[in-house]
Amino acid sequence: MSYHSTLTGLRDFGTDPGALSANIYIPKSYRRNGPLVVALHGCAQSPESYNLGSGWSDLADEYGMALLFPRQNRKNNALRSFNWFKLGDSRRGAGEPLSIRQMVGQVVDDHNVDPSRVFITGLSSGGAMTAVMLAAYPEVFAGGAIIAGLPYRTAITPIQALVRMKGYGGPSDRRLDALVRGASRFAGSWPTISVWHGESDKTVDSSNAESIVRQWQKIHGVKGAPTRIEDVDGFPRRVWADADGRELIEEFIIGGMGHGAPIRAGGEEGLGEEGKFMLEVGISSTRHIADFWGLRRN
Repeated sequence: MSYHSTLTGLRDFGTDPGALSANIYIPKSYRRNGPLVVALHGCAQSPESYNLGSGWSDLADEYGMALLFPRQNRKNNALRSFNWFKLGDSRRGAGEPLSIRQMVGQVVDDHNVDPSRVFITGLSSGGAMTAVMLAAYPEVFAGGAIIAGLPYRTAITPIQALVRMKGYGGPSDRRLDALVRGASRFAGSWPTISVWHGESDKTVDSSNAESIVRQWQKIHGVKGAPTRIEDVDGFPRRVWADADGRELIEEFIIGGMGHGAPIRAGGEEGLGEEGKFMLEVGISSTRHIADFWGLRRN
């Protein structure tokens, strides 16, 4: 089922230093003080195609949550990739991150969103920009999900970005931690982190998923081996929890999957539609991520 016609434009959301645009989806099931999910499309995608493949608006109808889809424009990047690897677009208070922050603020105000229940996710370049937003604006987000992405500030030039995508080089664990801590003056409760990656990804090597986990482990105080490993829809889920059992980081490495978002389109709880970068593997990352964030309606 296509949702191209359901997304509406977001106007007048701020100074927009990153020259982005955006779409929103506010379902009829949404209620005052509801949650907001920000969804960042991947390279060569649009909000419409990402929404169609992932099924976020379908789940929004079911769970009663608002959606925000920032849109990259060709004048910024010929492939419509978010510029996560550029210095001006990878820090607080500037470029594309500030544009996205302004969008979030506008939607929160316009639709009476609960500011303590704002979440962000993204695929590929959108996943890498999700990492930027979580580091640069940790006070804004309760949780984030990075799909086929890279750690925050792992590259600051296009050449570095290509090298890191292939899994070569990269900052030490100590440096990864310092990069996030240095991105803001935040001293509160950090966002929870969900990490998804295809084991056979030839575009963004799966070693980047491991680096993302390591980047957030010390910050969350959950260093070392996972608290537990469990099976979810036939795939291993690694979980790091605090002493009270609160899940802070989870990681899915999807065996045999290439570059894209894992979906399960069929069945009673199916979401989305198989297509380019939307890979039918029998598990819905969209539904699981929303449940990890506690968005399921009872």
